[in-house]
Parts: sequence; C-alpha cells; structure tokens
Amino acid sequence: MSKEGSLEAPTRHPIPWTDPDFLDAGKIDAELRRVFDICHGCRRCFNLCDSFPRLFDLIDDSPSGELDSVDSAGFKSVVDACTFCDMCFMTKCPYVPPHEFDLDFPHLMLRYRAAEQARGENGFRETQLAMTDRNGKWAGLMPGLANWATAESNFGMRNILADVGGIHREAALPKYHGKTFMDRAADSPAVNTNAPGHGRGVVIYATCFANYNEPAMGTAARAVLARNGVESQVVYPACCGMPQWEQGNLEQVAKNARKIAAEMAGWIDRGNAVIALVPSCALMLKFEWPLLLPDNEDVARLSENTYDITEYMVALAKEDGLADGLTTLEGGVTLHLACHARAQNMGAKGAEMLRLIPDTDVTVVERCSGHGGAWGIMEQNFDVALKVGKPAARLALKADRPWVVSECPLAASHLRQGMERLAPPEKPDVPRTAAHPILLLAHAYGLQEIEG
Repeated sequence: MSKEGSLEAPTRHPIPWTDPDFLDAGKIDAELRRVFDICHGCRRCFNLCDSFPRLFDLIDDSPSGELDSVDSAGFKSVVDACTFCDMCFMTKCPYVPPHEFDLDFPHLMLRYRAAEQARGENGFRETQLAMTDRNGKWAGLMPGLANWATAESNFGMRNILADVGGIHREAALPKYHGKTFMDRAADSPAVNTNAPGHGRGVVIYATCFANYNEPAMGTAARAVLARNGVESQVVYPACCGMPQWEQGNLEQVAKNARKIAAEMAGWIDRGNAVIALVPSCALMLKFEWPLLLPDNEDVARLSENTYDITEYMVALAKEDGLADGLTTLEGGVTLHLACHARAQNMGAKGAEMLRLIPDTDVTVVERCSGHGGAWGIMEQNFDVALKVGKPAARLALKADRPWVVSECPLAASHLRQGMERLAPPEKPDVPRTAAHPILLLAHAYGLQEIEG
C-alpha cells in the first residue's frame, strides 16, 4: 500500500547520462508527464520557486484542467525556471526515493537540459557565461576595465551588455581581481603552534568564485585556519562544473570532476581534509559528482573527505576547540542559510560557526534568495529572482542587524539588492552585506578587514 510520504531518508540514484535512453525525447516527455502529474496532485512546492507556479498555471489554464490537455511545448518554461536549488527534493517533496513514486524533480530538469545541450539548443549567451575559468582569466587581465564596464551605475555599458549579453541592466555582477586567490596563496600565513588544533592539515579547493571574484574569502579562510593551528595549501585545477551543470553539459562536468578528483587524491593520501569555500562547489564534490561518476574511486574518496568551510570550522571547534582572540560582533548578524548549504544535509553550519563568536546574536533566514547562479542575472529572470527572494530580503531587513551575510556570495549581493528595494524611504540604509561568514570570523579575530 502506498503511503503519503516516506519515513526514510531521501536517496538519489546515479545519473545514467551515458545511456542513450537518457537523452531520448519521447522517454523524457513521458517521465515529465509522470512526475508533473504527481506534482499537480500534491502542490506542496507551490511557493519554492517559479517552476511550480508555471507548471500549475499550465495545467489550470488547459482545456481540461488536467495535465493530459497540456502541450509538451509548454514544459520548457517550467524547466527554464529551475535553478537546481534542490529544496523541493530536500525539504518539501514526500515522494522522493525510496518512495515508490521515485520523484527527483531537479535531476529530471537536468535530464531535459542535457538533451537540449546534446541537440545544440542551449543559448549562446548562457553558454558563454558558464565558462567561468575563461571569463575570470580574461577579466583578470584588465580588472579595472571589467569592473567599470559591469558596474550597476554604468548605464551606457550596462545597456550594451543587456543588448549583447542578455544580462539585466540592474543585476549586481561579481567583481574581478587581477591578483587571484591562487596568486595570493603564495604568501602562506604563519600557523599558530599553540592552538588546540595544531597538527591538522587541509587543502583548500579555491573554487572559481573565490579565485577570480572574491579572493578575500580565501585569504580569510587561510588566516582563520592558521590562527587555529591548521596548515593549509590551495589547489585549483578547474571549476567544479556547477555552471555547466546548470546548462546540462554533463560531459564537461564529468571531465572536470575526473581532473580535480585525480589531483586531490594525492593530498588526501597525505592525510589532508579537502575544504570547499562555496557551498555550491561543496555540493558538487560531495553529492553530484558521485552520482555522475559512480564507479570513479577518486571521486568517491574526494566526496568522503570534502568539507564546506563552515562545516570544517564547527567540527574543529567541537573536536579540538578554537584559538582565543575572537571579539564580539556588536549588534549581531543575520545569516542567510543558502540553499546549496541546506542541500548538503549537514545542518546550519554557517549559523553554528558564527555563534562561536562570543556574545554575538545570530538571526537565521532560511528562505531562498532567488538568485540561482547565472539564472538570476538574465533579463527574463531578474524580476522573478527578486520576487522569489523577497521573503528572505524582508526577513533580513526586519532582523535589523548591522550585518547580513550568506554562505553563497551571489545570494549575498542579490539580497542586498532586494533589501534596497524594500527599504522604507524613512530608513533607506540597509545592513552591510558580507560575501561569506568566514569573512566575519576573520574580522572577529582581527585578522582581516572586510572589503567594500
């Protein structure tokens, strides 16, 4: 007898991306209809993102009011709205495996996009944006010019960028640096030999975002680790592939996964934990790569030995204790719990880490920012992204803390924009945002000032 929901922990199947049936248009459509009909009968996910309202509107506006009279051409709008936040799978859906309905909405959206990718139907603009390593290297050659051209206040260039690149004129875009995190890693911070955690060693996977766009995250992480006796090395073979994942380019993701996992194997053999600085990248290394390459031993070992930076700091505090020297963040902090941090199923580690700072109140906002990686900056998505993120921005304003921080750097800047639009005229100033809570921990130690 089928039950309404499964009482067992959600599980995921390996992704059969090399099986010809995986890309078969007819089989994809049949699976879409099977899954969408279940969603139609449930509707618990109506307020998570724009995919589900689009789906339910398609059905409700159809001649029969049921899925059977919905044209399959309309399904693309549902797929296009998915940002792979994984919240429907992790927090809402009662029918995920091992339930007999076997419903994995995000991976079905991935399958649809993989088929589009195989048919050469991906948009040129989106494909170019997903090339983060190339873009970071090019912009890093002239970071001043790149940042000037993409500044929100540069109306002329942003209009050109909108016409040519399809990027919304008002969307906040990441900044670039001529001196990357890998460049800065040549200067290693002195390790505190008197710290309780002395003797530990880690290798930091820099991630494309920390390397090119927010190197201060990386230097802050190394400084905090060193204060706590942990020796760190920095490695960056390539992007984790999350931007390519969003495009359905699974072959490129698998290529990057093999390359990075092979390079990390030696570090793991020498007893190092692997730390990812961005939750989306940690999610890829821990969970998505093993589903994409289930027979790759290097990928499996990397998954078992990878930590999100906040997860590692909390474990260090519990197992060894932290070094002295943390000072209170006056007025407290609002932490946005990023979707890809939640999807790691590790608990609210960002909040736990910030609560290690003495006498510092931490308010947690557990709602999606709406950004969704490159999705939220596009002209057709930006207003929807702000709408989805409005509850999170409203809660952050209501908390009225001096700082708002997210474990996802893109979410942090997106929340700032949302708060600026919601702020009342009598109180237009919004809290200061930080790109990642590790920056606040470094700040509380007096190790590094926060840029911007």
